[in-house]
Amino acid sequence: MTILLLISLSLLVIPTLVSIVNVLTAPRLGKPRRNSPTEQPLVTIIIPARNEERSIRTCLSGLMAQDYKHSEIIVIDDNSTDTTAAIVREFPTVRLITGAPLPEGWTGKNWACHQGAQAATGEILIFTDADTRHTQTAVSNTVAWMKSHKLAMLSAFPQQITITFAEKMVVPAIELFLYAGIPLWLTYLSKNKHLAAANGQWVCFTKAAYTVLGGHKSVAMEIVEDIELSRRAKALGLRLLTLAATGEIFCRMYESAREVREGFAKNLFGIVRYRTLPFAVLLLGFFVGCVVPYILIFVPSVWELAAIAVGLNMFFRLILALRFKHPIWQSVLLHPLSILWIIFIGMESYFRIKGGGVRWKGRIITVQQ
Repeated sequence: MTILLLISLSLLVIPTLVSIVNVLTAPRLGKPRRNSPTEQPLVTIIIPARNEERSIRTCLSGLMAQDYKHSEIIVIDDNSTDTTAAIVREFPTVRLITGAPLPEGWTGKNWACHQGAQAATGEILIFTDADTRHTQTAVSNTVAWMKSHKLAMLSAFPQQITITFAEKMVVPAIELFLYAGIPLWLTYLSKNKHLAAANGQWVCFTKAAYTVLGGHKSVAMEIVEDIELSRRAKALGLRLLTLAATGEIFCRMYESAREVREGFAKNLFGIVRYRTLPFAVLLLGFFVGCVVPYILIFVPSVWELAAIAVGLNMFFRLILALRFKHPIWQSVLLHPLSILWIIFIGMESYFRIKGGGVRWKGRIITVQQ
């Protein structure tokens, strides 16, 4: 058991250090280095929308209220069966595109984004989801970061809104893959394609870079298309940066335990490009580092080492919760249970995808492995 705890402690060193670095230094969308106010490239905001009647109106209202006025908004109605299109028509300056039928070899979101990009006229393309919410400076700050750091690609992780117990337990823990996994500035400073990250809830390209990447056509069948695009950008030598958008962009991804499970089961296995061994190692590492110490703390012969490991777990979850606005009680006190929840969803993701695909928004998505 002592050896197991020493392994646990060694596994906790990196996430603890990375968490400290990100808490102290992570680039934030809300604090850009401003350029001259005369620099106003046309921005096209592209929103793929499939059955988004509960969120699209609020999303568009926020985007229409941006302080950056040199922009156009395109919504691609991806064959919705609800009132999504009718709601979009309430905004006369928003361009609504009725999506073409989904062709073979594409996921629905990638196909919708591709159609939106083809219709875009902007120098800068911003892709965002219909369930996001934005402060008035979200676009202007994005452009400022793009210009000040001469970026080809920028992505920002919104502040996640969690209401139900399942959301509070799982969604912040998923963000550990980012905030405890990679110092965000390395997405900009390092050329290593493995040090890339992105979030399709807010991802931005120059039109030229998007063309060089091959756009969403280059990742047509990818479920985690955002990460794959960031890796492609690194591989091609394009300059990118991933930021925290805490306090600037907000998103409530899921609204029930079922949506949480199905949503993350759709893409967790894709984080490691559907490779079984790395995924097994990842889940095992989570269990040994974040769950085992809470079990062994009740064993008298090793409780001191276990207490140190528990303390490290609680420390990095606490500082991340305070900095990135995670629910503290679930993040800190129920941390091992949230990790177990992720492990079970990860196993479901693996078996669903190996079993032939996943279902999302009424479609079966077959994954190329």
